[in-house]
Amino acid sequence: MATSAITKPRQTFWSSLLEAIRGTHQDFTEGSISRAIFLLATPMVLEMLMESLFAIVNVFWVTRLGANAIATVGLTESMMTIVFSVAFGVSMSTTAMVARRIGEKDPRGAATAAVQAIFLGIGVSIVIGLPGFLLAPRLLSWMGAPPDLVAGGRHYASIVFGSSVIVMLLFLNNAIFRGAGDASVAMRVLWISNLINLALDPCFIFGLGPFPKLGVTGAAVSTLTGRTLGVLYQFWILTRGHTRVEVLRTDWRVVPRVIGSLARVSVTGVMQFIVAHISWVALVRMISSFGSLAVAGYTIGIRIFVFVILPAWGLSGAAATMVGQNLGAGKPDRAERSVWLTGFYNMLFLGLVGIAFVAIPSPIASIFTSDPTVKAYTIDCLRIIAWGNLTYAFGMVMLQAFNGAGDTVTPTVINTIGFLLGEIPLAWALAFPLHMQVRGVFASIPIAESFIALMGLFMFTRGRWKKRKI
Repeated sequence: MATSAITKPRQTFWSSLLEAIRGTHQDFTEGSISRAIFLLATPMVLEMLMESLFAIVNVFWVTRLGANAIATVGLTESMMTIVFSVAFGVSMSTTAMVARRIGEKDPRGAATAAVQAIFLGIGVSIVIGLPGFLLAPRLLSWMGAPPDLVAGGRHYASIVFGSSVIVMLLFLNNAIFRGAGDASVAMRVLWISNLINLALDPCFIFGLGPFPKLGVTGAAVSTLTGRTLGVLYQFWILTRGHTRVEVLRTDWRVVPRVIGSLARVSVTGVMQFIVAHISWVALVRMISSFGSLAVAGYTIGIRIFVFVILPAWGLSGAAATMVGQNLGAGKPDRAERSVWLTGFYNMLFLGLVGIAFVAIPSPIASIFTSDPTVKAYTIDCLRIIAWGNLTYAFGMVMLQAFNGAGDTVTPTVINTIGFLLGEIPLAWALAFPLHMQVRGVFASIPIAESFIALMGLFMFTRGRWKKRKI
C-alpha cells in the first residue's frame, strides 16, 4: 500500500504531461481547474522554448557573417515590430472569440470566428507588408544603414517584409488552436516550423551541398520556408477535423459583423504591444547615455529574464483560454477562480526566479559575459528587476485574463498609464535628477510593473470583464 501511495502521484503527473503534449479532449469548463491549467500551460511553455531556441541559433549563424549581416537583421527586425504588434493584437482577439464560442458549445461559431480572423489578418498584413517589400532598401537607409549595408541586406529585408502574410497566418492559426484549447497543436506547429528553419539556416547561408550560398539572405529564405510549411500544416489540421475547430468549405465567406468585432478588439490589443515597445526603446535610449557597456549589460540582463520567465507566459496564456471558455459556458465564477489559481502558481514560480536572481546573479551573468563592467551592469539589472517578480507574476496573469475575456481596452489603458506616464518619467527622474544613473532606470522597471499589477488587480476585482460580450 505504501508503494502504491508513492507511485500513484508520479504516474498521474507523467500521464498528465504526456496528455498535455499529445493533446487532450478535456472540457476545460468542467473538472479540476489545476489540471486544466497544467494541460494548457505545458505545451505553451514548450512552444515558447522552441521559439527562444530558434532565435538563439538563428543569431548564432548570422554572427558568422560579420557586423553588416548582424546589423541587417537587427534593423529589419526593429522595423518588423509593427507587424508583430498587429499579429499579437489580432491573435488576442481571435483567441478570445474562439474560446468564447467553444465555451458556448458552438463549434460552427468558432469556425466562423477563425475564418474571419484569417481574412482580417491577411488584409492587414498585405497593407503593412507590401510597402515594406517594395521599399526595403529605402527603409534600411532611413534607419541609418550605410550604402554597403543596404546593398548587402536589401534582399534579406525584402523577403522578411514580403513574408508578413505568412507571419500573420502563423500567429493567427495558432491563436485559433489555443482559444479552442488545442495548445498542443500550436506547439507542434511551431516545433515543426522552427526545426525546418534551423536545419535550413546553415544550408542557405553557407551553401552546403546542393543549396545556393546566399549569405544573410539565406537566413530569410530558410525562415520563410519553415514558416510557410508551418502555415500549410496549420491549414491541413484546420480543414481535416483533427481539432475542436473544423473549418468547412461553407465557412469561407466574409461575415462583416464578426470581422468588425474582431477589428475593434484588435486595435487596442495592438496598442498594448506598441506602448510596451515604446517604453522599452525609451529605457534603452536613457541607458545609452551611460555608454555602450551599460546597454550591453541591460540587454543581457533583460534577455536572461525574458528567457527564464517563459513558463510564466505559458501560465498566462492558459489563464486567457480558461477565462474565454468559461465565460462562454456561463461560468464566470470558475473563470475568476482560474485566474486566481493561475496567478498563485505564477507567483510561486517567479518568486523562486526572483530569489535566484537576488542570491546568485554573478554565476548567471558569467555565462553570458566575461567583461567585468558589463557583468556588473547585468548583475544590477537582474537583482533590481527581481524585486518586482511577485507583483509582476499576478500582473501578467490579470492582464491576460482581460484579453481572454475580449476586454483589450483595460490592459491598454493600464499599460499606457504604467509605461508611458509612469515608467518613462520615473526612469528619467531616478537616473538624472536623483543621480541614480543606470540603477535608476533599472529601478523604474519593478516599480512600474508593480503599479501595473495593482491597477490590474483593482480592475479585475471590479468584475466588469465578466460581462464583456464578444
